[in-house]
Amino acid sequence: MKSYQVVGIGNAVVDVIAQCDDSFLAHMGIEKGIMQLIERERAETLYAAMKERTQAPGGSVGNTIAGLGNLGLQTAFIGRVRDDALGRFYEAALHGEGTDFPNLPVKEGELPSSRSMIFVTPDGERSMNTYLGISAEVSTEDVSLDVVENTAILFLEGYLFDKDHGKAAFLKAAQGCHRGGGKAGIALSDPFCVERHRGDFRRLVAEQMDYVIGNEHEWQSLYQTDLDAALKQAALECELVVCTRSGSDVLVMRGDERVEVPVKRVVPVDATGAGDQFAAGFLYGYATGQSLETAGRMGCIAAAEVIGHYGARPEVDVKKLFAEHGVI
Repeated sequence: MKSYQVVGIGNAVVDVIAQCDDSFLAHMGIEKGIMQLIERERAETLYAAMKERTQAPGGSVGNTIAGLGNLGLQTAFIGRVRDDALGRFYEAALHGEGTDFPNLPVKEGELPSSRSMIFVTPDGERSMNTYLGISAEVSTEDVSLDVVENTAILFLEGYLFDKDHGKAAFLKAAQGCHRGGGKAGIALSDPFCVERHRGDFRRLVAEQMDYVIGNEHEWQSLYQTDLDAALKQAALECELVVCTRSGSDVLVMRGDERVEVPVKRVVPVDATGAGDQFAAGFLYGYATGQSLETAGRMGCIAAAEVIGHYGARPEVDVKKLFAEHGVI
């Protein structure tokens, strides 16, 4: 019996969210609708400019793991926080959601805990400005073999590929997971991330990953071709391939099996976390042995819940929503 059903590795980031209009974005020089990495000084400037901030534990895979905890799975999250106010907040929030956080906050750390300033415009678009701080320092030392060898599913965050020690941590975790008989997978994270690490990502998908989740732009960037050709190539190299397309059907491929999961379009209140909670719903289905279509529908239901309110984590019992939609 495994200790965990799903373990995630990623950036432990506190999301700081504020509403604004397009003129504020222009005034502050914030590019709309994307995630930008920023330095410490810029982070402090933007933080000071935020009005009526709300604070929530975040990080892409952290959000996914929290969603899976909400669904009742045994989960753990591997990440780094400093022993400061934001780091202690992050640790307490994870424990409060029923997720293990094996790595204690670092007492002697030069870098502070990571934070992402998220500006939400009236159309629901989020413009993220992320100061990575200590979370980007995840290395092999942070990866406990007791944890990764004892999980059924491992989920990795592509953003951590920006540093060599992050790549080494991924490799150690994936190999440990496979040694224990588990399945390892990755979220491609964003097209710019894919562009920066295309060769490494291609090798990882072909050699180490059992499943990969990405959106259409990430898949096209990974294989530098149109979506159909990219997904066919991915399906030859990887056991399970998942592609989300904003407002369009989700595509899931396993060998010769190809499933299109319909998406019901809704106007988002805040699109933050849509992809993260899609992954949570999908991985819940995957972990509990559902069909690809059911797992895809679960992903869509979880994503629809999170874009209906501010913040990147579920506010209701998503399992009840699954029951209402007839998928469990």
